[in-house]
Amino acid sequence: MADNAQMQQFLEEEKRKAVFNEVVAKLTDTCFEKCITYAPGSSFSRTESSCLTNCALRYLESGQVVLGGYKTWAAGKPA
Repeated sequence: MADNAQMQQFLEEEKRKAVFNEVVAKLTDTCFEKCITYAPGSSFSRTESSCLTNCALRYLESGQVVLGGYKTWAAGKPA
């Protein structure tokens, strides 16, 4: 029985990692496409760097808003 609990815990952790990796990949794709206008050289321009930072912050903040709304909705939903 302890092995089953450990397996469940392991699977949940792996699922969290997969979701995190998916979010990072989506954020990278979205922000890179929005902010990088030409093939980058050895570094990003100041404008590109600022755009990438702002895009990433907005992306993460919007995710938190959606999650908060979902939690509120789920809490009010009858079981």
